[in-house]
Amino acid sequence: MSIRDERKQQSRQALLDAALSLSTSGRSFSSISLREIAREVGLVPTAFYRHFQDMDELGKELVDQVALYLKNVLHQLGKGLAHPEAKTKTSMELFFEAVDTSPQQWIFMIAERWGGSEVVRRAIALEIDFLNDDLANDLKKFEVIKNFQNQNDLKAITNILINLCFTWAMSWMSLSRQYSGIELELQKMVLKKQAVTQIQLIFKGINHWESSPDLSTN
Repeated sequence: MSIRDERKQQSRQALLDAALSLSTSGRSFSSISLREIAREVGLVPTAFYRHFQDMDELGKELVDQVALYLKNVLHQLGKGLAHPEAKTKTSMELFFEAVDTSPQQWIFMIAERWGGSEVVRRAIALEIDFLNDDLANDLKKFEVIKNFQNQNDLKAITNILINLCFTWAMSWMSLSRQYSGIELELQKMVLKKQAVTQIQLIFKGINHWESSPDLSTN
């Protein structure tokens, strides 16, 4: 890659980072203009069009980047599911560390999933379908899941787990706004314990689940 191409890529990424920052600071993506984003990174508005056709194109690429990050987090979490409690606890610790490290990605995906930009909503819905498929592939490696004959049942599980991840992330981030000091640490411990319990309940239920015939293949 030439220096010129590298600088262009850096400017493109700076625009994406600025859009993520602005849209997770109490505003929605649809309320942000390309002028604001360009100004945020020190570019004139016309320079925006060297990188993106319009805000919709930027929004879709931002969703792609955020979804890739979430995919990696969910993949790591998936490794600890359906395992003894100690390993599940470790996986949850890593999950909450990931939320602490990159809160903006979680805020963006959760808020814009029901946000004002239809293009971004559709892109997120598509990426969540992909996340479901990826998590399903991870879960299929567990013995308890191999008994599942109905793919709709498996998708129901991954939907529950992904929605729980969003709930856990938002709950975790809200704790620091409500508590401080020792009380904050106590509340974090409570949330971690609740998350582990929820996972254990889900997989205990799976152990006793009797799938109905998969009619989707008929």
